[in-house]
Amino acid sequence: MARAAKAIPNTHKMRGGDGNRPELLLAWYDRNRRRLPWRALPGEAADPYRVWLSEIMLQQTTVRAVGPYFEKFLARWPDVEAMANASLDDVLRMWAGLGYYSRARNLHACAVAVRRDHGGAFPDREEDLRALPGIGPYTAAAIAAIAFGCRTMPVDGNIERVVSRLFAVEEPLPKAKPRIRELAATLLGPSRSGDSAQALMDLGATICTPKKPACALCPFSDECAARLRGDQETFPRKTPKKAGELRRGAAFVVRRGGELLVRTRPTKGLLGGMTEVPTSDWLAAQDDATALKQAPSIGGARWRRKVGTVTHVFTHFPLELAVYTATAAARTRAPDGMRWTPIATLQDEALPNLMRKVIAHGLGD
Repeated sequence: MARAAKAIPNTHKMRGGDGNRPELLLAWYDRNRRRLPWRALPGEAADPYRVWLSEIMLQQTTVRAVGPYFEKFLARWPDVEAMANASLDDVLRMWAGLGYYSRARNLHACAVAVRRDHGGAFPDREEDLRALPGIGPYTAAAIAAIAFGCRTMPVDGNIERVVSRLFAVEEPLPKAKPRIRELAATLLGPSRSGDSAQALMDLGATICTPKKPACALCPFSDECAARLRGDQETFPRKTPKKAGELRRGAAFVVRRGGELLVRTRPTKGLLGGMTEVPTSDWLAAQDDATALKQAPSIGGARWRRKVGTVTHVFTHFPLELAVYTATAAARTRAPDGMRWTPIATLQDEALPNLMRKVIAHGLGD
């Protein structure tokens, strides 16, 4: 941490000194701000609902991926009251494909809490926002700054990168997070906190990129400690992550005429509340024979193993599934906890990407 602080004196060569950074940042933003569907235009007041919805969707997801989902959600549920009145199943179905499905469950729970506890209006204090489902320190700060103009600086991955380079923060993430938050706060001016935060986000997304940053276009180009040293791409420092152990299992794709056997996962846990075909447990070193013993009980079913496997990488572990297929007789009842659903309307089910891959593999030639 001390080394990060000592990098600051290099920056006094810049235009106007340290105190001029907020003005430089906002001047750059006013010329280069991105047009995003959830972002208010210059001079317009930000809509707290849009800010909240976008911030939840953008967690661990790219702007490009979020855009179409944001538009769909806004068309279906234009305000928090409409979202609160929706069913969780409908929200999960609309979310399908966006990943990290606990966000969808929290999205619905938060809308219900805002209607129930705050009269349908988002609270304007950071601490009250943090008390809502699915809203952590970063999201609370982002909503408070962007939607309500509170003088606070949210710090996402883009901002971490900009700040760690600007001040040459040597301590690796995640330990460096408190120091980076402290330094990021120095980039706030006396007003326009939301614009300051969005400016840093845009700077990280378009200029101060992970690889080959366009330093010559950066408003802090003359003062960036990492750039002056020539090692900007090495920031932020990161503690190496331990790779999760590979887990294996089996997925069972059963057809009954034009229908597919599915079930709903438990509400809590990985992919909670989503639709899936039956699967075995997902365990390290599990072999095919053990996984096959966990197939659903379908009278007379003859299981056929498809060539190849379906692979998927979750945050904490990679997964490899063998896919088995079977055909059930016309009047076969679904086992307890499962149901038959028309293959033609699978798009209406809350299928995560993993299950979409499994079904495509199982139904393919």
